[in-house]
Amino acid sequence: QLQLVESGGGLVQPGGSLRLSCEVSGGTLYSYAIGWFRQAPGKEHEGLVCISPGGTTDHSDSVLGRFTASRDNAKNTVYLQMDSLNPEDTAVYYCAATFMLMGRRCSVADTPYEYWGPGTQVTVSS
Repeated sequence: QLQLVESGGGLVQPGGSLRLSCEVSGGTLYSYAIGWFRQAPGKEHEGLVCISPGGTTDHSDSVLGRFTASRDNAKNTVYLQMDSLNPEDTAVYYCAATFMLMGRRCSVADTPYEYWGPGTQVTVSS
């Protein structure tokens, strides 16, 4: 059973940066596409960015140019670098995984994910 655990959340001032990590266990990371999602109080679950086994990414318009996903298959870890944060980015952030063949490309809007982490809180406030 694949397991995911997010870390790196916390409190950051507007304009600041955070890097979230998603550590994967119970499987080999290179066999999976990883998506990053968030949910703020009173708002719908939102897909942010996904990264395919080969490293290609797909971003939502809301974070394009500010959030970047990367992966280190040797460490079984995926990262989400978040820059220029603003209070509207306050949410619980989740990573999720789905099996994907090398060479395929994920879609942040359409790829379904079977495995989810518990989430990490990000708060952007002065």
